[in-house]
Amino acid sequence: MTSKNPQQSFTEMNELVLPNDTNTLGNLMGGRLLHWMDIVSAIAAQKHSNRVVVTVSVDFVSFKESIKLGDVVTLRAKVTRAFTSSMEVWIEVYAENIPEGTRKKCNEAYYTFVAVDGGGRPIPVNEITPETEEEQAFYESAIRRRQVRLIQARRLKPSEAPELKDFFGF
Repeated sequence: MTSKNPQQSFTEMNELVLPNDTNTLGNLMGGRLLHWMDIVSAIAAQKHSNRVVVTVSVDFVSFKESIKLGDVVTLRAKVTRAFTSSMEVWIEVYAENIPEGTRKKCNEAYYTFVAVDGGGRPIPVNEITPETEEEQAFYESAIRRRQVRLIQARRLKPSEAPELKDFFGF
């Protein structure tokens, strides 16, 4: 995706799962993973907006595979769409067992951030222009995810969400 910000691409972060990160089964705790996902997605949103950002929602989190003690976790985040002051960021998570030579996709989620000024007030961000078919699919479906978020937050009535009407056929 292109934007007025040439840094727009995947932001990547790696973490090593240590004993303090795990539960009694030796698996990475979900809260620790959500924390890491928040960090990498905030960095992606900051790179896009060149502003301080705040998390406003976390949704569509899926925990597909457990992540084990000693695994190296790679988190990849990318802004999928920018609205007036908010940005949707998609994060995917991989776990790698280096001694075994295995790597698996474990999780993904969408986070939403708002760019803010020094007083904490929302400020405009640059739009994104998708370049690939995959980016276009993320971009187009982002409006529906945004409308669902706004309905859940009671900031939008279902009757005011035309893309959801078309999507669900009502």
